[in-house]
Amino acid sequence: MVGFCFEKNPHYSKKIYNVFVIQKIVPNLWFDGNAKEAVDFYVAVFPNSKIVSYSYYPKSKEEGLEDFQLSLAGEVLTVEFLLNGQHFTAINAGPEFTFNEAVSFAISCKDQEEIDYFWSKLSSVPEAEQCGWCKDKYGLSWQIVPKNIAELMKRPGAFKTLMKQKKIQIADY
Repeated sequence: MVGFCFEKNPHYSKKIYNVFVIQKIVPNLWFDGNAKEAVDFYVAVFPNSKIVSYSYYPKSKEEGLEDFQLSLAGEVLTVEFLLNGQHFTAINAGPEFTFNEAVSFAISCKDQEEIDYFWSKLSSVPEAEQCGWCKDKYGLSWQIVPKNIAELMKRPGAFKTLMKQKKIQIADY
């Protein structure tokens, strides 16, 4: 479900509004102090992507910082961004929580060239590679698969082929 939010733009005296498309569900990704760096990386990898906005931590305890947040004073708190038109939020926090394979993002690729492109950009942990899954340098897991994976998996021996692959090779099916 997509909705719209209209917000008066404070930089203009005329009635000019920023329009934001609001998704029903927006993934919120926790990073260990490097959210801006990670978002810059993702925005460079995916087409139709951009940073939408930043929010910042307060600069002092008087403004609401807790003791454990003092090292983040004035730093980026969140980054709102789009990856191929999909809204995400990155939170710049600490090491308390990390990514694991229980959550991954699937990229539906039109052909082997697109699979190769995303694999070359995102695969950073060879020991985490298996049957189209890879992990990037920030620990986020990705499934880089052909858009017709359901059709390919109906072919004889497809499961066995998939289990032997790291990066999917469409021609092997």
